[in-house]
Amino acid sequence: MHNTFHSSDSLKALAVYLTQRRETVLSAWRKAIDSDPALSTASTITRAQFIDHIPAVLDAFEYRLSAQTETERARAREEQREASAEHGLHRWQQGYNQPETMYEWGHLHMCLLRELDVYQGLFPDVESGAMQTARFELVRLCSDGMCASATRYGHLQQREAASRARELESALTQLKALEHERAQAWREAAHDLRGRAHAITSASAVLVREGVPDQHRSRFSELLRVGVQSLNKLLTDLMDQARLEAGHERRQIANFDVAVLLKEFADTTRPIAAEKDLFLVAKGETPLVVEGDSAKVQRIVQNLVLNALKATERGGVKITWELAGTERRPQWALCVQDTGPGFKHSSATPLARVMKHATDEAHDVEQRNMPADESEPQADSAPTLPSQSSAPPAHVPAGEGIGLSIVKRLCEMLDASIELESSEGEGTTFRLTFPRRYPETTSGS
Repeated sequence: MHNTFHSSDSLKALAVYLTQRRETVLSAWRKAIDSDPALSTASTITRAQFIDHIPAVLDAFEYRLSAQTETERARAREEQREASAEHGLHRWQQGYNQPETMYEWGHLHMCLLRELDVYQGLFPDVESGAMQTARFELVRLCSDGMCASATRYGHLQQREAASRARELESALTQLKALEHERAQAWREAAHDLRGRAHAITSASAVLVREGVPDQHRSRFSELLRVGVQSLNKLLTDLMDQARLEAGHERRQIANFDVAVLLKEFADTTRPIAAEKDLFLVAKGETPLVVEGDSAKVQRIVQNLVLNALKATERGGVKITWELAGTERRPQWALCVQDTGPGFKHSSATPLARVMKHATDEAHDVEQRNMPADESEPQADSAPTLPSQSSAPPAHVPAGEGIGLSIVKRLCEMLDASIELESSEGEGTTFRLTFPRRYPETTSGS
């Protein structure tokens, strides 16, 4: 005698059967994907990542088959769509493209369809209406799954495209600003070159005249010497900057004693400060052996100190160094402070304005993000010294901007950070933080 079930009972029995066959269905699905030559991404992820939200989709499908009311069926379909959308999101995150996801839905549909055929073979007396309903719901399952996944892919693509557009707009804005600053710096350099060349030409013209008194000839000879020396330094700086921008410089990493290097530099530079009745102080931890490029560190200090001596009328320049960072991230810090006039943003070189703005922003971010119970010590920014000099001129010589640009490029090469503290009526402080160790201990880029 054959048993005949009502449609609702038949669908409940089918739902129970599918639940019991869940692992078989999932294994058959993975096997079908692995054997499809058009699909390769699944082979790069784990089984858990592959199965993802599909169990939740099948739970909702089986719940819909056994649901007694239209409200229950509607709720089951909504849960099914939500799980399918999440599946689409995770497939995106796992590196799938949209066609691969759609093909996988197709394979899942075929695996479930085969299970329905197996079930009907095992229970030939099941109501045909129940199996028809089950197949209809299966088509709806895969259709909803594909639509939900495709919709989520579309939203993700739109968001990603919008994000890329914002990033490109931001990069373009920054590039335009950098180009503007660079063009301004080169205009100032050209202005200074013309001015110095004109001074040399004028002094030379006076010297070739006949009848020029000896005292005037001596004064113009000195002007010529200073002009040639100044022009030679500016041209050398421009050549150095061009080499750095072209990537022709390489860092040479080796152990050296920072204290010895900085003290020797201060000793050789102190006569230049003495000519202007300025002090030049150098003090810090001794010894302080670090890894780095000693020649480039010396060039950085030279540019900062000579610029500081130029801008300072009274008082002087102070060079200090100390250990910084943490045991996990060992560093050392260098400060160059002067008693010059400081500057407003409008009177600084373009690069100095950018650095000051970036430093202020970095300080704001650090203050906002500083935990109340910060476990790692934070290096305080070195304070500025009181100014002992008159207000800066309206036009800052381009040579200072070129020298500062070289400093910034060298810092980038040495993985060093640079902060600038300055304001009108206060001196200027540069604080640079260098690694004490580098990944490589031989010459590198």
